[in-house]
Amino acid sequence: MPRHMSDNLAAPVMTRAITLHEVSKYYPKQPSPAVDRFSLDIPPGEFLVLLGPSGCGKSTVLRMIAGLEDITTGELLLDGEYSNDLAPGDRRMAMVFQNFALYPSMTSRENIGFPLRFEMPGEEHGARVDETARILGIEEILDRYPGQLSGGERQRVAMGRAISRHPSVFLMDEPLSNLDAKLRAHLRAEIARLTRGMGVTTVYVTHDQAEAMSLGDRVAIMRSGVLQQVSTPREAYHLPENVFVAAFIGTPRINLLQATVLAPLSGGMWIDFGRQRLGLPEPLSYDHQMLRVQQGRRIIVGLRSEAVRIAQPSQAHAGEVVLSGIVEHVEYQGHESLVHLNTGSRPAVVPELEAPRPGTSSQRAGARRVGGGSTGLGKLAQKAARRLQATMPARDGGNGASGGAHSANGSGSGSRPGSAGAPGTPPRPSQAPGQSQVSVLDRPDGGPITQQPGDLVVRTGPDVRVRRGDRVPLLVDLAHLYVFDHEGNRICPAPTGQPRLE
Repeated sequence: MPRHMSDNLAAPVMTRAITLHEVSKYYPKQPSPAVDRFSLDIPPGEFLVLLGPSGCGKSTVLRMIAGLEDITTGELLLDGEYSNDLAPGDRRMAMVFQNFALYPSMTSRENIGFPLRFEMPGEEHGARVDETARILGIEEILDRYPGQLSGGERQRVAMGRAISRHPSVFLMDEPLSNLDAKLRAHLRAEIARLTRGMGVTTVYVTHDQAEAMSLGDRVAIMRSGVLQQVSTPREAYHLPENVFVAAFIGTPRINLLQATVLAPLSGGMWIDFGRQRLGLPEPLSYDHQMLRVQQGRRIIVGLRSEAVRIAQPSQAHAGEVVLSGIVEHVEYQGHESLVHLNTGSRPAVVPELEAPRPGTSSQRAGARRVGGGSTGLGKLAQKAARRLQATMPARDGGNGASGGAHSANGSGSGSRPGSAGAPGTPPRPSQAPGQSQVSVLDRPDGGPITQQPGDLVVRTGPDVRVRRGDRVPLLVDLAHLYVFDHEGNRICPAPTGQPRLE
Protein backbone atom coordinates (compact mmCIF):
# COMPACT_ATOMS: atom_id res chain seq x y z
CA MET A 1 0.00 0.00 0.00
CA PRO A 2 1.24 3.55 -0.71
CA ARG A 3 2.68 5.61 2.11
CA HIS A 4 0.95 8.71 3.42
CA MET A 5 1.72 11.79 1.38
CA SER A 6 3.64 13.41 4.22
CA ASP A 7 6.42 11.15 2.91
CA ASN A 8 6.78 13.46 -0.06
CA LEU A 9 9.27 13.39 -2.89
CA ALA A 10 12.66 14.54 -1.75
CA ALA A 11 13.07 17.17 -4.45
CA PRO A 12 10.75 20.20 -4.37
CA VAL A 13 8.17 20.36 -7.14
CA MET A 14 7.60 23.69 -8.90
CA THR A 15 4.03 24.13 -10.09
CA ARG A 16 2.62 26.65 -12.51
CA ALA A 17 -0.46 28.58 -13.58
CA ILE A 18 -2.30 27.81 -16.83
CA THR A 19 -4.44 30.31 -18.73
CA LEU A 20 -6.49 29.53 -21.83
CA HIS A 21 -7.94 32.60 -23.55
CA GLU A 22 -10.54 32.23 -26.31
CA VAL A 23 -8.93 28.98 -27.48
CA SER A 24 -10.53 27.19 -30.45
CA LYS A 25 -9.61 24.05 -32.35
CA TYR A 26 -10.78 23.26 -35.87
CA TYR A 27 -10.13 20.04 -37.74
CA PRO A 28 -10.16 19.77 -41.55
CA LYS A 29 -13.47 18.84 -43.16
CA GLN A 30 -15.41 19.49 -39.94
CA PRO A 31 -17.72 22.52 -40.13
CA SER A 32 -17.96 23.04 -36.36
CA PRO A 33 -15.01 23.46 -34.00
CA ALA A 34 -13.99 20.65 -31.66
CA VAL A 35 -13.33 23.37 -29.05
CA ASP A 36 -15.00 26.75 -29.36
CA ARG A 37 -13.61 29.91 -27.67
CA PHE A 38 -12.58 28.14 -24.48
CA SER A 39 -11.36 30.45 -21.69
CA LEU A 40 -10.16 29.26 -18.29
CA ASP A 41 -7.68 30.25 -15.56
CA ILE A 42 -6.06 27.47 -13.52
CA PRO A 43 -4.05 28.78 -10.55
CA PRO A 44 -0.89 26.99 -9.36
CA GLY A 45 -1.56 23.83 -7.37
CA GLU A 46 -5.25 23.49 -8.32
CA PHE A 47 -6.82 20.15 -9.21
CA LEU A 48 -9.17 20.96 -12.10
CA VAL A 49 -11.42 18.36 -13.70
CA LEU A 50 -12.63 18.67 -17.30
CA LEU A 51 -15.98 16.88 -17.32
CA GLY A 52 -18.38 16.13 -20.13
CA PRO A 53 -19.84 13.43 -22.36
CA SER A 54 -17.79 11.66 -25.01
CA GLY A 55 -16.91 13.91 -27.93
CA CYS A 56 -17.36 17.21 -26.05
CA GLY A 57 -13.73 18.32 -26.61
CA LYS A 58 -12.28 17.82 -23.14
CA SER A 59 -9.37 15.61 -24.29
CA THR A 60 -8.64 18.08 -27.09
CA VAL A 61 -8.26 20.85 -24.51
CA LEU A 62 -5.88 18.65 -22.51
CA ARG A 63 -3.79 17.87 -25.59
CA MET A 64 -3.58 21.57 -26.51
CA ILE A 65 -2.26 22.31 -23.02
CA ALA A 66 0.31 19.54 -23.46
CA GLY A 67 1.33 20.78 -26.90
CA LEU A 68 0.17 17.60 -28.64
CA GLU A 69 -2.48 19.54 -30.60
CA ASP A 70 -1.96 22.90 -32.31
CA ILE A 71 -4.20 25.75 -31.21
CA THR A 72 -6.16 27.13 -34.17
CA THR A 73 -7.04 30.46 -32.53
CA GLY A 74 -6.60 31.89 -29.05
CA GLU A 75 -3.77 31.92 -26.54
CA LEU A 76 -2.22 29.51 -24.04
CA LEU A 77 -0.28 31.19 -21.23
CA LEU A 78 1.97 29.27 -18.85
CA ASP A 79 2.86 31.38 -15.82
CA GLY A 80 1.71 34.40 -17.85
CA GLU A 81 3.98 33.71 -20.83
CA TYR A 82 2.67 33.06 -24.34
CA SER A 83 3.21 29.33 -24.98
CA ASN A 84 1.25 28.38 -28.11
CA ASP A 85 4.45 27.47 -29.95
CA LEU A 86 6.39 26.05 -27.01
CA ALA A 87 7.54 22.49 -27.70
CA PRO A 88 5.86 19.78 -25.59
CA GLY A 89 9.18 18.75 -24.04
CA ASP A 90 9.82 22.31 -22.84
CA ARG A 91 6.51 22.67 -20.97
CA ARG A 92 7.61 20.53 -17.96
CA MET A 93 4.36 18.58 -17.99
CA ALA A 94 3.71 14.89 -17.45
CA MET A 95 0.78 13.05 -18.98
CA VAL A 96 -0.99 9.90 -17.78
CA PHE A 97 -3.00 8.15 -20.47
CA GLN A 98 -6.10 5.96 -20.42
CA ASN A 99 -4.28 2.97 -21.94
CA PHE A 100 -1.22 3.11 -19.61
CA ALA A 101 1.22 3.45 -22.58
CA LEU A 102 3.93 1.27 -20.99
CA TYR A 103 6.77 -0.28 -22.97
CA PRO A 104 6.12 -4.06 -22.90
CA SER A 105 9.81 -4.94 -23.23
CA MET A 106 10.80 -2.86 -20.18
CA THR A 107 10.39 -3.69 -16.51
CA SER A 108 8.44 -1.37 -14.23
CA ARG A 109 11.72 0.14 -13.03
CA GLU A 110 12.83 0.83 -16.60
CA ASN A 111 9.43 2.30 -17.56
CA ILE A 112 9.48 4.69 -14.59
CA GLY A 113 13.05 5.75 -15.29
CA PHE A 114 12.76 5.99 -19.08
CA PRO A 115 11.97 9.75 -19.31
CA LEU A 116 14.83 10.49 -16.90
CA ARG A 117 17.30 9.20 -19.50
CA PHE A 118 16.55 12.32 -21.54
CA GLU A 119 15.99 14.79 -18.72
CA MET A 120 19.01 13.62 -16.66
CA PRO A 121 21.47 12.25 -19.25
CA GLY A 122 24.54 10.71 -17.70
CA GLU A 123 23.16 11.01 -14.16
CA GLU A 124 22.16 8.25 -11.78
CA HIS A 125 18.39 8.20 -11.41
CA GLY A 126 17.91 4.96 -9.49
CA ALA A 127 17.24 6.81 -6.22
CA ARG A 128 14.44 8.86 -7.77
CA VAL A 129 12.83 5.72 -9.22
CA ASP A 130 13.02 3.99 -5.83
CA GLU A 131 11.51 7.01 -4.07
CA THR A 132 8.66 7.16 -6.57
CA ALA A 133 7.98 3.43 -6.15
CA ARG A 134 7.97 3.81 -2.37
CA ILE A 135 5.35 6.55 -2.48
CA LEU A 136 3.13 4.51 -4.80
CA GLY A 137 3.68 1.27 -2.90
CA ILE A 138 5.00 -0.63 -5.93
CA GLU A 139 8.51 -1.57 -4.73
CA GLU A 140 7.71 -5.29 -5.08
CA ILE A 141 6.83 -5.08 -8.79
CA LEU A 142 9.75 -2.96 -10.03
CA ASP A 143 11.37 -5.94 -11.72
CA ARG A 144 8.22 -7.22 -13.43
CA TYR A 145 7.14 -6.57 -16.99
CA PRO A 146 3.77 -4.94 -17.87
CA GLY A 147 2.39 -8.29 -19.05
CA GLN A 148 2.90 -9.66 -15.53
CA LEU A 149 0.95 -6.83 -13.85
CA SER A 150 -2.72 -6.27 -13.09
CA GLY A 151 -4.57 -3.25 -14.46
CA GLY A 152 -4.19 -1.32 -11.21
CA GLU A 153 -0.47 -2.07 -11.00
CA ARG A 154 0.06 -0.93 -14.59
CA GLN A 155 -1.69 2.35 -13.87
CA ARG A 156 0.46 2.90 -10.79
CA VAL A 157 3.57 2.34 -12.89
CA ALA A 158 2.27 4.82 -15.48
CA MET A 159 1.66 7.36 -12.70
CA GLY A 160 5.14 6.65 -11.35
CA ARG A 161 6.68 7.45 -14.71
CA ALA A 162 4.94 10.83 -14.59
CA ILE A 163 5.83 11.53 -10.95
CA SER A 164 9.51 10.68 -11.32
CA ARG A 165 9.97 13.63 -13.67
CA HIS A 166 8.97 16.14 -10.96
CA PRO A 167 6.71 17.93 -13.45
CA SER A 168 5.14 21.34 -12.98
CA VAL A 169 1.75 20.05 -14.25
CA PHE A 170 0.03 16.66 -14.26
CA LEU A 171 -2.25 16.01 -17.24
CA MET A 172 -4.46 12.94 -16.80
CA ASP A 173 -6.63 11.71 -19.67
CA GLU A 174 -9.26 9.36 -18.20
CA PRO A 175 -6.60 7.29 -16.40
CA LEU A 176 -9.09 5.06 -14.57
CA SER A 177 -11.67 4.31 -17.25
CA ASN A 178 -10.17 0.90 -18.16
CA LEU A 179 -10.31 -0.38 -14.57
CA ASP A 180 -13.11 -2.11 -12.69
CA ALA A 181 -15.32 -0.09 -10.31
CA LYS A 182 -13.68 -1.22 -7.05
CA LEU A 183 -10.17 -0.50 -8.30
CA ARG A 184 -11.28 2.87 -9.72
CA ALA A 185 -12.53 3.95 -6.30
CA HIS A 186 -9.26 2.85 -4.65
CA LEU A 187 -6.98 4.59 -7.18
CA ARG A 188 -9.18 7.68 -7.09
CA ALA A 189 -8.29 8.12 -3.42
CA GLU A 190 -4.61 7.51 -4.20
CA ILE A 191 -4.59 10.17 -6.93
CA ALA A 192 -6.24 12.67 -4.60
CA ARG A 193 -3.66 12.07 -1.86
CA LEU A 194 -0.76 12.11 -4.28
CA THR A 195 -1.58 15.32 -6.13
CA ARG A 196 -2.52 17.24 -3.00
CA GLY A 197 0.58 16.03 -1.21
CA MET A 198 2.80 17.20 -4.05
CA GLY A 199 0.84 20.41 -4.63
CA VAL A 200 1.20 20.12 -8.40
CA THR A 201 -1.27 21.74 -10.79
CA THR A 202 -3.41 18.90 -12.16
CA VAL A 203 -5.81 18.84 -15.10
CA TYR A 204 -7.88 15.65 -15.10
CA VAL A 205 -10.21 14.59 -17.94
CA THR A 206 -13.15 12.30 -17.29
CA HIS A 207 -16.73 11.60 -18.30
CA ASP A 208 -17.40 10.06 -14.86
CA GLN A 209 -19.11 12.57 -12.60
CA ALA A 210 -18.21 10.54 -9.49
CA GLU A 211 -14.52 11.07 -10.26
CA ALA A 212 -15.07 14.75 -10.97
CA MET A 213 -17.06 15.43 -7.80
CA SER A 214 -14.67 13.55 -5.51
CA LEU A 215 -11.35 14.74 -6.98
CA GLY A 216 -11.69 18.28 -8.27
CA ASP A 217 -11.12 21.56 -6.47
CA ARG A 218 -13.15 22.89 -9.39
CA VAL A 219 -15.03 21.22 -12.22
CA ALA A 220 -15.26 22.59 -15.77
CA ILE A 221 -18.25 21.08 -17.59
CA MET A 222 -18.14 21.02 -21.40
CA ARG A 223 -20.78 20.44 -24.04
CA SER A 224 -20.10 20.20 -27.78
CA GLY A 225 -16.79 22.04 -27.47
CA VAL A 226 -18.22 24.89 -25.38
CA LEU A 227 -17.48 25.51 -21.70
CA GLN A 228 -20.77 25.48 -19.78
CA GLN A 229 -19.77 26.11 -16.17
CA VAL A 230 -16.69 26.31 -13.98
CA SER A 231 -17.28 25.98 -10.25
CA THR A 232 -16.70 23.86 -7.20
CA PRO A 233 -18.37 20.43 -7.31
CA ARG A 234 -20.85 21.55 -4.64
CA GLU A 235 -21.87 24.62 -6.63
CA ALA A 236 -22.17 22.64 -9.86
CA TYR A 237 -24.62 20.31 -8.13
CA HIS A 238 -26.65 22.88 -6.22
CA LEU A 239 -26.49 25.84 -8.64
CA PRO A 240 -26.23 24.51 -12.22
CA GLU A 241 -26.10 27.35 -14.70
CA ASN A 242 -28.18 25.54 -17.29
CA VAL A 243 -30.25 22.43 -17.82
CA PHE A 244 -27.36 20.50 -19.36
CA VAL A 245 -25.19 20.89 -16.25
CA ALA A 246 -28.15 20.02 -14.03
CA ALA A 247 -28.80 16.84 -16.01
CA PHE A 248 -25.16 15.79 -16.28
CA ILE A 249 -24.35 16.20 -12.57
CA GLY A 250 -26.11 13.95 -10.08
CA THR A 251 -27.15 10.30 -9.68
CA PRO A 252 -29.91 9.49 -10.33
CA ARG A 253 -30.28 12.16 -12.97
CA ILE A 254 -32.34 15.20 -12.07
CA ASN A 255 -36.04 14.99 -13.00
CA LEU A 256 -36.72 17.43 -15.85
CA LEU A 257 -40.36 18.17 -16.59
CA GLN A 258 -42.02 20.45 -19.12
CA ALA A 259 -44.35 23.03 -17.64
CA THR A 260 -45.79 26.52 -17.98
CA VAL A 261 -46.11 29.35 -15.47
CA LEU A 262 -49.64 30.54 -14.60
CA ALA A 263 -49.64 33.94 -12.91
CA PRO A 264 -53.07 35.60 -13.30
CA LEU A 265 -53.51 39.27 -12.41
CA SER A 266 -55.97 38.25 -9.71
CA GLY A 267 -53.05 36.85 -7.72
CA GLY A 268 -51.36 33.56 -7.01
CA MET A 269 -48.87 31.62 -9.09
CA TRP A 270 -48.85 28.03 -10.28
CA ILE A 271 -46.54 25.81 -12.25
CA ASP A 272 -48.72 23.78 -14.60
CA PHE A 273 -47.43 20.31 -15.51
CA GLY A 274 -50.49 19.49 -17.62
CA ARG A 275 -52.29 17.05 -15.36
CA GLN A 276 -51.31 18.66 -12.05
CA ARG A 277 -50.42 22.12 -10.85
CA LEU A 278 -47.87 23.10 -8.26
CA GLY A 279 -49.04 26.07 -6.21
CA LEU A 280 -46.33 28.46 -5.01
CA PRO A 281 -47.06 29.66 -1.46
CA GLU A 282 -47.60 33.35 -0.73
CA PRO A 283 -45.97 35.68 -0.05
CA LEU A 284 -43.85 34.71 -3.03
CA SER A 285 -40.10 34.50 -2.51
CA TYR A 286 -37.84 36.70 -4.65
CA ASP A 287 -36.95 33.76 -6.90
CA HIS A 288 -40.61 32.89 -7.40
CA GLN A 289 -41.55 36.52 -8.09
CA MET A 290 -39.05 36.54 -10.96
CA LEU A 291 -40.99 33.68 -12.56
CA ARG A 292 -43.87 36.06 -13.31
CA VAL A 293 -42.09 37.26 -16.47
CA GLN A 294 -42.37 33.68 -17.77
CA GLN A 295 -46.18 33.81 -17.72
CA GLY A 296 -47.53 31.53 -20.47
CA ARG A 297 -44.07 30.45 -21.65
CA ARG A 298 -42.71 26.94 -21.79
CA ILE A 299 -40.27 26.24 -18.98
CA ILE A 300 -38.35 23.23 -17.67
CA VAL A 301 -38.72 22.31 -14.02
CA GLY A 302 -35.88 20.43 -12.35
CA LEU A 303 -36.38 18.34 -9.23
CA ARG A 304 -33.64 16.18 -7.79
CA SER A 305 -34.69 12.86 -6.34
CA GLU A 306 -34.04 14.04 -2.79
CA ALA A 307 -36.25 17.14 -3.27
CA VAL A 308 -39.40 14.99 -3.30
CA ARG A 309 -40.57 12.57 -0.63
CA ILE A 310 -43.44 10.17 -0.31
CA ALA A 311 -45.54 11.35 2.62
CA GLN A 312 -49.07 12.42 3.52
CA PRO A 313 -50.03 16.12 3.11
CA SER A 314 -50.52 16.34 6.87
CA GLN A 315 -46.77 15.70 7.28
CA ALA A 316 -45.74 18.63 5.07
CA HIS A 317 -43.07 20.97 6.41
CA ALA A 318 -42.88 24.69 5.71
CA GLY A 319 -42.02 25.20 2.02
CA GLU A 320 -43.38 21.85 0.88
CA VAL A 321 -46.31 21.51 -1.52
CA VAL A 322 -48.35 18.52 -2.56
CA LEU A 323 -48.37 16.43 -5.75
CA SER A 324 -49.25 12.80 -6.36
CA GLY A 325 -48.08 10.03 -8.64
CA ILE A 326 -48.60 6.44 -9.72
CA VAL A 327 -45.81 3.98 -8.89
CA GLU A 328 -44.45 2.39 -12.06
CA HIS A 329 -41.21 0.80 -10.88
CA VAL A 330 -39.13 0.41 -7.71
CA GLU A 331 -35.35 -0.02 -7.74
CA TYR A 332 -34.16 -1.54 -4.49
CA GLN A 333 -30.55 -0.45 -3.84
CA GLY A 334 -30.04 -1.96 -0.40
CA HIS A 335 -29.38 1.27 1.51
CA GLU A 336 -32.16 3.08 -0.35
CA SER A 337 -34.85 2.65 -2.99
CA LEU A 338 -35.52 4.65 -6.15
CA VAL A 339 -39.22 4.91 -6.89
CA HIS A 340 -40.22 5.72 -10.50
CA LEU A 341 -43.53 7.58 -10.64
CA ASN A 342 -45.93 8.79 -13.29
CA THR A 343 -47.31 12.23 -12.47
CA GLY A 344 -48.85 12.87 -15.89
CA SER A 345 -46.05 15.30 -16.80
CA ARG A 346 -43.99 15.42 -19.97
CA PRO A 347 -40.27 14.79 -19.46
CA ALA A 348 -37.84 17.29 -20.97
CA VAL A 349 -34.85 15.70 -22.68
CA VAL A 350 -31.29 16.93 -23.08
CA PRO A 351 -30.34 15.44 -26.46
CA GLU A 352 -26.59 14.94 -25.87
CA LEU A 353 -27.31 12.81 -22.82
CA GLU A 354 -29.81 10.55 -24.59
CA ALA A 355 -27.96 9.64 -27.78
CA PRO A 356 -24.54 10.00 -29.44
CA ARG A 357 -23.81 13.30 -31.13
CA PRO A 358 -24.91 13.10 -34.78
CA GLY A 359 -22.59 13.59 -37.68
CA THR A 360 -19.22 12.53 -36.26
CA SER A 361 -17.06 10.22 -38.31
CA SER A 362 -16.80 7.58 -35.57
CA GLN A 363 -20.57 7.40 -35.24
CA ARG A 364 -21.08 7.21 -38.97
CA ALA A 365 -18.60 4.34 -39.06
CA GLY A 366 -20.41 2.68 -36.16
CA ALA A 367 -23.72 3.05 -37.96
CA ARG A 368 -22.28 1.39 -41.02
CA ARG A 369 -20.94 -1.48 -38.94
CA VAL A 370 -24.09 -2.05 -36.87
CA GLY A 371 -27.12 -1.02 -38.79
CA GLY A 372 -26.25 0.66 -42.03
CA GLY A 373 -24.46 -2.06 -43.92
CA SER A 374 -25.65 -4.47 -46.54
CA THR A 375 -25.33 -7.51 -44.25
CA GLY A 376 -28.36 -9.46 -43.12
CA LEU A 377 -27.92 -8.20 -39.54
CA GLY A 378 -27.72 -4.58 -40.69
CA LYS A 379 -30.88 -4.87 -42.81
CA LEU A 380 -32.71 -6.56 -39.97
CA ALA A 381 -31.72 -3.78 -37.55
CA GLN A 382 -32.86 -1.10 -40.00
CA LYS A 383 -36.19 -2.83 -40.56
CA ALA A 384 -36.79 -3.19 -36.82
CA ALA A 385 -35.94 0.47 -36.21
CA ARG A 386 -38.35 1.65 -38.93
CA ARG A 387 -41.12 -0.55 -37.58
CA LEU A 388 -40.58 0.73 -34.01
CA GLN A 389 -40.53 4.35 -35.12
CA ALA A 390 -43.71 3.86 -37.14
CA THR A 391 -45.59 2.56 -34.12
CA MET A 392 -44.56 5.29 -31.64
CA PRO A 393 -46.80 8.16 -32.89
CA ALA A 394 -49.84 5.87 -32.83
CA ARG A 395 -49.23 4.99 -29.18
CA ASP A 396 -48.67 8.62 -28.21
CA GLY A 397 -51.73 9.73 -30.05
CA GLY A 398 -53.86 7.11 -28.37
CA ASN A 399 -52.82 8.21 -24.92
CA GLY A 400 -53.30 11.84 -25.79
CA ALA A 401 -56.82 11.21 -27.02
CA SER A 402 -57.82 9.31 -23.93
CA GLY A 403 -56.52 12.15 -21.78
CA GLY A 404 -58.31 14.95 -23.60
CA ALA A 405 -60.54 15.67 -20.64
CA HIS A 406 -57.47 16.32 -18.52
CA SER A 407 -55.59 18.64 -20.86
CA ALA A 408 -53.03 21.23 -19.85
CA ASN A 409 -55.61 24.00 -19.54
CA GLY A 410 -57.47 21.94 -16.96
CA SER A 411 -60.81 22.05 -18.81
CA GLY A 412 -63.18 19.38 -17.64
CA SER A 413 -60.89 18.26 -14.83
CA GLY A 414 -61.80 20.77 -12.17
CA SER A 415 -58.18 20.66 -11.11
CA ARG A 416 -56.82 22.95 -8.44
CA PRO A 417 -53.25 23.55 -7.29
CA GLY A 418 -51.87 20.29 -6.00
CA SER A 419 -54.82 18.16 -7.12
CA ALA A 420 -54.02 14.75 -8.54
CA GLY A 421 -57.11 13.91 -10.61
CA ALA A 422 -58.94 10.61 -10.66
CA PRO A 423 -57.23 7.37 -9.66
CA GLY A 424 -55.42 5.39 -12.32
CA THR A 425 -52.41 6.05 -14.47
CA PRO A 426 -52.50 9.71 -15.62
CA PRO A 427 -52.71 9.94 -19.42
CA ARG A 428 -50.50 12.30 -21.36
CA PRO A 429 -51.88 15.82 -21.82
CA SER A 430 -53.14 16.86 -25.24
CA GLN A 431 -50.74 18.88 -27.37
CA ALA A 432 -50.86 21.56 -29.98
CA PRO A 433 -50.03 20.49 -33.54
CA GLY A 434 -46.29 20.37 -34.12
CA GLN A 435 -45.43 20.54 -30.43
CA SER A 436 -42.72 18.20 -29.19
CA GLN A 437 -44.12 15.16 -27.44
CA VAL A 438 -41.14 14.42 -25.22
CA SER A 439 -38.74 17.32 -25.26
CA VAL A 440 -38.50 21.06 -24.90
CA LEU A 441 -34.95 20.70 -26.12
CA ASP A 442 -35.55 19.08 -29.48
CA ARG A 443 -33.30 16.32 -30.78
CA PRO A 444 -30.97 17.57 -33.54
CA ASP A 445 -31.79 14.62 -35.77
CA GLY A 446 -35.48 14.60 -34.95
CA GLY A 447 -35.42 10.90 -34.05
CA PRO A 448 -37.40 9.21 -31.28
CA ILE A 449 -36.03 9.14 -27.73
CA THR A 450 -36.58 6.20 -25.45
CA GLN A 451 -38.00 7.27 -22.08
CA GLN A 452 -37.30 5.64 -18.75
CA PRO A 453 -40.26 4.31 -16.69
CA GLY A 454 -42.31 7.22 -15.32
CA ASP A 455 -41.46 10.91 -15.34
CA LEU A 456 -40.29 11.38 -11.74
CA VAL A 457 -37.72 9.44 -9.69
CA VAL A 458 -37.86 9.79 -5.90
CA ARG A 459 -35.17 8.61 -3.50
CA THR A 460 -36.59 6.90 -0.42
CA GLY A 461 -35.38 4.81 2.49
CA PRO A 462 -35.14 1.04 2.01
CA ASP A 463 -38.13 0.42 4.31
CA VAL A 464 -40.67 2.39 2.28
CA ARG A 465 -43.09 -0.21 0.95
CA VAL A 466 -44.91 0.73 -2.24
CA ARG A 467 -46.04 -1.42 -5.14
CA ARG A 468 -46.54 -0.85 -8.81
CA GLY A 469 -49.88 0.79 -9.47
CA ASP A 470 -50.13 2.49 -6.04
CA ARG A 471 -51.11 6.15 -6.05
CA VAL A 472 -48.90 7.90 -3.51
CA PRO A 473 -48.88 11.46 -2.15
CA LEU A 474 -45.73 13.47 -2.77
CA LEU A 475 -44.29 16.45 -0.92
CA VAL A 476 -42.09 18.75 -3.03
CA ASP A 477 -39.51 20.93 -1.26
CA LEU A 478 -39.62 24.28 -3.07
CA ALA A 479 -36.21 25.20 -1.67
CA HIS A 480 -34.78 22.66 -4.13
CA LEU A 481 -36.93 23.62 -7.13
CA TYR A 482 -35.04 24.55 -10.29
CA VAL A 483 -36.63 26.35 -13.21
CA PHE A 484 -35.00 26.76 -16.63
CA ASP A 485 -36.30 28.78 -19.58
CA HIS A 486 -37.08 27.23 -22.95
CA GLU A 487 -33.43 27.72 -23.99
CA GLY A 488 -32.22 25.79 -20.95
CA ASN A 489 -30.83 28.69 -18.89
CA ARG A 490 -31.50 28.68 -15.14
CA ILE A 491 -33.97 31.32 -13.99
CA CYS A 492 -34.75 29.92 -10.52
CA PRO A 493 -32.82 30.19 -8.27
CA ALA A 494 -32.28 33.55 -9.89
CA PRO A 495 -28.99 33.92 -11.79
CA THR A 496 -26.62 36.79 -11.17
CA GLY A 497 -27.92 38.73 -14.16
CA GLN A 498 -31.51 39.84 -14.52
CA PRO A 499 -33.79 37.79 -16.80
CA ARG A 500 -34.66 39.11 -20.22
CA LEU A 501 -38.09 40.70 -20.43
CA GLU A 502 -38.62 40.53 -24.19
